[in-house]
Amino acid sequence: MTILEVKNLKKTFKKSEIIKGLTFDMQEGEILGILGPNGAGKTTTLQMLLGILTPTSGTIKVFDKDLATHKSEILEKMNFSSTYVDMPWRLTVKENLEWSSWLYEIPDRRKRLNQIKELFLLEKQWNQPVSALSAGQKTRVNLARSMINFPSILLLDEPTASLDPEVATYIREFFANQRKTYNKSIILTSHNMSEVESLCDRVLILKDGMIVGNDTPANLAKKIEYSHLRLRVTKNVAELDKLISLRKLESVQEDKQYTITIKETLLPLFLYEITKKNVGYTEISIDKPNLEDYFMKIAKSTVETKSRGDMS
Repeated sequence: MTILEVKNLKKTFKKSEIIKGLTFDMQEGEILGILGPNGAGKTTTLQMLLGILTPTSGTIKVFDKDLATHKSEILEKMNFSSTYVDMPWRLTVKENLEWSSWLYEIPDRRKRLNQIKELFLLEKQWNQPVSALSAGQKTRVNLARSMINFPSILLLDEPTASLDPEVATYIREFFANQRKTYNKSIILTSHNMSEVESLCDRVLILKDGMIVGNDTPANLAKKIEYSHLRLRVTKNVAELDKLISLRKLESVQEDKQYTITIKETLLPLFLYEITKKNVGYTEISIDKPNLEDYFMKIAKSTVETKSRGDMS
């Protein structure tokens, strides 16, 4: 079942088109990642999905209803969390969450607050002012606030930023279980590519306000032809250097550790050649392309395009 449908969404600021006709949808129970280099339009897109910004043109339908005409009804079943949104610092954690709860129709507020306190491990911070919390604790409170109405659609902007690894793992597992148990739909932005790969069913890649990729993390990674061959070389280093130069391969060397970027189809031949040259090594590993490789390709092309524009 389609729970979110976006058609030809555009946004212009001061005659500059920031979002250039986005069209995508999200299914009920899907975790959808939105990635892109800085300035790609991720934040602007999220703000339009939340009704904070009004699109210049295009439509957003949520629960098969137009956001423009059913905003209050729709937002009752949505929520949002961002590492970059501050809360009233003088209020305690409890006061912040209690205040947020009054924005929604919640039958038993006391019960809901106790559930949220337990779910997000906030017992020790419950009566502390937000100003006394660490960056990671504030992130946890922001996530707790986003769940106060048990939304059907949740938008998460960098949900595990500033969290220590143990808590970050707990949070990822929590949202994965929310999807599994309650069929919750989640839109996720993150700079943690392994997090996106593990959580997201599908990923949208934005570049300059347009969608340039829309597929599963695995399928996007397959669009990269190159693998990374890692070798710890013990003999005939000079021969390896000559072969890398001859084949015009990219490589990074740290002491005797080589990382060589090479097309996967050429790997067998290259390994045969270094054996023939009597190059000795004690360690070898091959890293196949992943989502981060695909993202870096998009980000690199963005930087190169901007650099050419600055020079023209």
